[in-house]
Amino acid sequence: MSENAIEIRDLRKTYRGGKGAPPKEALKGVDLDIPKGSIFGLLGPNGAGKSTMINILAGLVVKSSGSVRIWGFDQDQNPRQSRAAIGVMPQELNLDPFFTPRGTLEVQAGLYGVPKAQRKSDAILEMIGLSDKAEAYARTLSGGMRRRLLLGKALVHDPHILVLDEPTAGVDIELRQMLWSNIRRLNEERGMTIILTTHYLEEAEEMCDEIAIINHGELVARDSTANLLGRLDTRTLVIDPVAPLAVLPNLDGIIAETRADGTLALTYHAEERDAGDVLEALRTAGLRIRDIRTEQADLEDVFLDLTATR
Repeated sequence: MSENAIEIRDLRKTYRGGKGAPPKEALKGVDLDIPKGSIFGLLGPNGAGKSTMINILAGLVVKSSGSVRIWGFDQDQNPRQSRAAIGVMPQELNLDPFFTPRGTLEVQAGLYGVPKAQRKSDAILEMIGLSDKAEAYARTLSGGMRRRLLLGKALVHDPHILVLDEPTAGVDIELRQMLWSNIRRLNEERGMTIILTTHYLEEAEEMCDEIAIINHGELVARDSTANLLGRLDTRTLVIDPVAPLAVLPNLDGIIAETRADGTLALTYHAEERDAGDVLEALRTAGLRIRDIRTEQADLEDVFLDLTATR
């Protein structure tokens, strides 16, 4: 058995253009491995191809060419087994308004062929915090409760892989924390592989072991979160001077700017010089320092750097 939960090779998807428009290539030969047991981030700008890839994994969109293996099962040769290995929490709130949460989970389990004796509807309702709403119509639930129910639907067949498509978009902080607590528990206790798409880059930075970035249907980066953050070697020293600066110091190879709070931000390349060189340059310039702190690139910087010129 492969050590990868998902293996994608030369995945392509082309949509036919309408009313004389040219065809649109949504995916352009993507190769991607997602390790078992990881929390894996799939990032990219709007229209990059993320949703198309997720829908192909879920069996909702037919690929144009390439191969997809899910939990060792080829999607073309073993469609039922590959689909049973994955659960998807979609971004859209697609729930039947006249079903109760318990009824929704029971129907979903039936669609996956889960025998009644093996269904875990009540346990799932407790996990997602909807036990007290088990018999309420879905139309009476708040938006946050409906999003929790979508998570429950994705878990009814106990999948090896859970895909979360923008799970915290537009939700409040309390619900976001509850969702991530459940996701961490599923990953740590069950070893479930989690695939996350999100526009909240700080969320991906905190949660994900590894990250892939897609832009214009192509994979532009795939690495551990730590290595991606290390790609940008810029560092910033933030200086709180003893006296306000009338003129910015002219420091060779260092970008200096005064911030609104009166501090001086000095940005430099770590490969070219270290913090000691910068401080020595400030001393030579006669600048007296009250306080100092450092800043490093975050995932947003990496994301913008990788997608801005492509």
